[in-house]
Amino acid sequence: MPVHRPPVFLFASPEPALLAAIEPMLLSAGARVEVVLSAPDALAAMTAVNPPDLALLDVSLPGMELPRLLAAARAEAGAHPFPIVLIADTVAQEWLDLLTEGAIDDLILRASEPPYWQIRLDLALRTHRLVQELEALREASTRNAQLDRLTGIYNREALLAFLFRETDRVQRMNNSMSLVLFDIDDFGHWNTRLGMDVCDELLCQVVSRTARLLRSYDLFGRPGMDEFLVGLPGCATATAVTLAERLRLEVFSTPFRVAGESIRLSACFGISASQGRSPVVVLREAEQALQWAKAAGPESIQTFGASAHPAPAPVTFLSGTSGDELLAW
Repeated sequence: MPVHRPPVFLFASPEPALLAAIEPMLLSAGARVEVVLSAPDALAAMTAVNPPDLALLDVSLPGMELPRLLAAARAEAGAHPFPIVLIADTVAQEWLDLLTEGAIDDLILRASEPPYWQIRLDLALRTHRLVQELEALREASTRNAQLDRLTGIYNREALLAFLFRETDRVQRMNNSMSLVLFDIDDFGHWNTRLGMDVCDELLCQVVSRTARLLRSYDLFGRPGMDEFLVGLPGCATATAVTLAERLRLEVFSTPFRVAGESIRLSACFGISASQGRSPVVVLREAEQALQWAKAAGPESIQTFGASAHPAPAPVTFLSGTSGDELLAW
């Protein structure tokens, strides 16, 4: 059974009388109170490995101006990991400005009765918790909007956004970047024969095998049904060709096991180099190179600009149903 620790409240004030009046209320609410008497000590507590669950800061803390304390705490501990409640004598405009800016979560007048303090602190904790939950939901929603629902890799829109970002980096650093676009050969045949559910599993296995060959910062996404794009920051065309050959060998040469069957897939590859140009242009070149590869036959690799449009030639392959050798263009 999990053990729930009591919440820790940081009480930062140089006034013993105020602590004597408020601490019993905090303890009765089940909190553990950590008391500091100066702004530097408050900063140390707020930026510790285990920060408080709520901080009560007296505006009369010595040792550092309050705006500087808040800025330093945010710089060290990150953006508002816990609610901060200010203790003041009056509702001054400078404190209202901090509240509007989000630097603090609430303001309590020093002369308020303890029951009022408890209500405001409970409200500050609940509000902060709700804000964190909403932020987590927003981040999850943003991530999900970038991902292909089936495979979990980037969708076309996210790929373009990341490619624009990487292109900016290429331009600034005078670096290289290449794209490898590949498409599974005759995937419609397998959809007809095996059904969409089994073919979805095939696509997920292709993704899993491909991801093992990529670096952590390479881009990998699914711009089309059976089409995949790899972005290779810092890689010239020759390196992209080498990766395409590895994909052809290590991803597609070994049969896939789905629905009790052993399925041998193949793919064609189109490669283009960024050279700091618009990702839209580079992606179109990769698509053109992929079309040339498809015209050349299964398992072909073509690089845009490396040669003229290849003349299509008949390719011999083994039929998945009859076992006969067939010719295809």
